[in-house]
Amino acid sequence: MEVILISLFSAIIIFMTVYSIIKVIIIAYKRKEITLRRFEVLVTLSILIGLFVASILPFGYQKIFEAIL
Repeated sequence: MEVILISLFSAIIIFMTVYSIIKVIIIAYKRKEITLRRFEVLVTLSILIGLFVASILPFGYQKIFEAIL
């Protein structure tokens, strides 16, 4: 139960971070500081890395709890 709660709160923090990164990328694109291709790549990578990290977290937290207990 603890692992699920910790993973959930960590995932929320990760998704908030990804959302903020995407907002910054959108601002850079609107100011013509990056191209459309780079914009698409950066947004896609941000989402994929966020999902990957959020999906790996429960396994890492489980290992930590097993080591502690």
